[in-house]
Amino acid sequence: MAGYGPLSMASLGIIGSAMSAPPRRRIFVSYHHGGDQWFYNEFSRVFHDSYEAVYDNSLERQIDSDNTAYVMQRIRDNYITGTSCTVVLIGGQTYQRKYVDWEIKATLDKQHALLGIVLPSCSRGTEGKIIVPDRFQHNVVTGYASYVFWEDLNAQTLALALHTAASASSTMIDNSMPMKSRNG
Repeated sequence: MAGYGPLSMASLGIIGSAMSAPPRRRIFVSYHHGGDQWFYNEFSRVFHDSYEAVYDNSLERQIDSDNTAYVMQRIRDNYITGTSCTVVLIGGQTYQRKYVDWEIKATLDKQHALLGIVLPSCSRGTEGKIIVPDRFQHNVVTGYASYVFWEDLNAQTLALALHTAASASSTMIDNSMPMKSRNG
């Protein structure tokens, strides 16, 4: 009767890797630092174990340049590259921020997923419609971008929203708008 021999180091490695947790998805978080820092902190705290949130720590202060091409290259190289999705925290003044527009543009240039999280502080128009950055809205209309509401956010809804965003066809991207040249 043949028996099973001891496990080899190679087979222990295979078993160990199969039992380890999957790597955390890297996402870039774009938001208005002056108005929505608390929401970023909460998002990061709640979802830290599941996602590696890469954020810009206010690019406006880090990249001291008026050269738009240089700034866009820095955004792409230092923040968007290596992530698979940009999450835009949409608060009261987010739609007015040029760096948020530029970060969305860089995301679309790289054909990464785009997801918005509508914060309770989000501005609303006359009919109660939420006001989001124009470039983001154009991609909601095409079906490339989508959003969820902060109040509905939990591990399951975020995972589903990120999966949906990552499944959108890059042929739906609309990145044709001119870049915002200033805030407001």
